[in-house]
Amino acid sequence: MLVGQNGQGKTNLVEAIGYVATLGSHRVATDAPLVRHGCPRAVVRTALVNEDRELTVELEIAPGKANRARVNRGPVPRPRDVLGILRTVLFAPEDLALVRGDPGERRAFMDALLVQRAPRYAGVRADYEKVLRQRNALLKSAGAARRGGRGGENDLSTLDVWDGHLAKHGAELLAARLDLVDDLAPLVAAAYAGVAPESRPAAIGYRSSLGEALPTGGERADVSAITEALLAALGEKRSQELERGVSLVGPHRDELDLVLGEAPAKGYASHGESWSYALALRLGAYELLRAEGTEPVLVLDDVFAELDRRRRQRLAEVAIAAEQVLVTAAVEEDVPGELAGTRFRVADGEVRRVE
Repeated sequence: MLVGQNGQGKTNLVEAIGYVATLGSHRVATDAPLVRHGCPRAVVRTALVNEDRELTVELEIAPGKANRARVNRGPVPRPRDVLGILRTVLFAPEDLALVRGDPGERRAFMDALLVQRAPRYAGVRADYEKVLRQRNALLKSAGAARRGGRGGENDLSTLDVWDGHLAKHGAELLAARLDLVDDLAPLVAAAYAGVAPESRPAAIGYRSSLGEALPTGGERADVSAITEALLAALGEKRSQELERGVSLVGPHRDELDLVLGEAPAKGYASHGESWSYALALRLGAYELLRAEGTEPVLVLDDVFAELDRRRRQRLAEVAIAAEQVLVTAAVEEDVPGELAGTRFRVADGEVRRVE
């Protein structure tokens, strides 16, 4: 457990561990704020044991330049090649945005869990986002040409090619998300019932921009059928897309639905219910990774102060059963006593073991 007043560096350590696992921060969207002001780069170096092998992972973060990664001092082709070496599940105060924030927060939650589950999806997501940017740029130029009476036939011909790329990568990402939600749903429902037994039942579902055109019926999502559905939808929406200059169909327009009883959690859940739902999402993710043979590091960043007694107790029960847990707290008394373990004091950016 890391104990220290706010602003002393506890979350910096949590952020560094999370970056090794996900190549991202739970607090900021870009890498630049992760580097100390006035410094050209930051280095995260982690020693860990993975499947009885001891590995050293080093990541160099250099805003404006390509980040670099090393494993056991040897360079790897891309930083994302280190994904899967360390798996973590983080619960932090920022997680309230999973329930109350915009759909992008929930899409990011799905995709981060998807990558932890199968690291290759980091490449799938990167490919999709690259195609989406290029297709949107083409939509803007083609739309402007049409409005200006210049035809833009070449742009429209090129757009057909980008439609194929978007459908291909989008279908792979969408299918993986659908399977993920199917597997995660019962775990989230059970976790929510455990932390808020007096509340309405919780359920999660996936809402696609394809609407009723989304292929269904199989035990697992059919990538080929989704590809065809995306291509058809892109054709139907082309006029609207050219007018607006953005892609209106694809995983970037989808939503993870969070439901309490018969109502959406966003806008209808109380403060306590929202916290319970955020906690249930993280606990569900933790149980999903464990069920697939992975023992993720459970990271609890300054969350016990935000929870009432029952929710603290439920979280403590899960933490006790975890193989490795990292807890941060400004006030040690906020953490349930059964979470006894090695304690460190964090002050002025230094970490000292408490004997």
